[in-house]
Amino acid sequence: MSQPDLEAVKNYLLDLQKNITSALQQEDGEQVFIADEWQREQGGGGKSCVLSEGAVFESAGVNFSHVYGDSLPASATAHRPELAGRNFQAMGVSLVIHPNNPYVPTSHANVRFFIAEKAGEDPIWWFGGGFDLTPYYGNEEDVIQWHQTAKAACDPFGEDVYKKYKQWCDDYFYLKHRNEPRGVGGLFFDDLNEWGFEKSFAFMQSVGDNYIKAYLPIVQKRKSTDYGERERDFQLYRRGRYVEFNLVYDRGTLFGLQSGGRTESILMSMPPLVKWRYNWQPEQGSAEDELYQVYLKPRDWINH
Repeated sequence: MSQPDLEAVKNYLLDLQKNITSALQQEDGEQVFIADEWQREQGGGGKSCVLSEGAVFESAGVNFSHVYGDSLPASATAHRPELAGRNFQAMGVSLVIHPNNPYVPTSHANVRFFIAEKAGEDPIWWFGGGFDLTPYYGNEEDVIQWHQTAKAACDPFGEDVYKKYKQWCDDYFYLKHRNEPRGVGGLFFDDLNEWGFEKSFAFMQSVGDNYIKAYLPIVQKRKSTDYGERERDFQLYRRGRYVEFNLVYDRGTLFGLQSGGRTESILMSMPPLVKWRYNWQPEQGSAEDELYQVYLKPRDWINH
């Protein structure tokens, strides 16, 4: 198995952050990303890029981090006892985009690399990541295009790769306490090393590079759609599900907080405004109800 090239991974991730922020800033056309470089006391640091109150994006955060240390937090070793007693490095790009217009979905992407080493033993390493889409008002054309782009990212690596990582995404981004998916899915992969370093790294790059290709066309088609208070209200209500997932289930959030990561960067995925209501139900047959009945049900979006 080929040896990991950490410098190559880091350079790619920094370029990816630059390319994504440039594309989103150009699309917004009003606000710019503010770059905030930070250091982690226990080792490492990163750069958080945040755009707020733009013409298109209410908030957009694109975070690069590279953290390291002598030991791993409990969240990492609980299910992987072989990691105990090893030093580690973790690097990645993570982003969440919350648009103004309720007809433009929220989107999330993340690509990451992890390595744990111990003198005299082979390193333990893997890649992970993916991207997923969270619409407030479903649009079949958008969801199909999103999944077609996800499939295109996977196809060079094997005919079953998209199917496997789509299913993993559906399973992962699921709010058990609500008994519903967070959105319409996409891709999710983790612990990827069986292909060797070069192919695994190439796959992570394919996922990272295809995120903007999947998301920007949707933004461009929906950003000027008329909406009123009702749609905005529903958007804020549904954003509550996003917060619930990130704080209760998300591995990256839990790892970051437990490993002494920078709280501002970890929680930049949170929407700036959000609502909760007690036992609210959409009106039967409404556009809001359609989200639950049609879109929040995992399905094969390409061959349906």
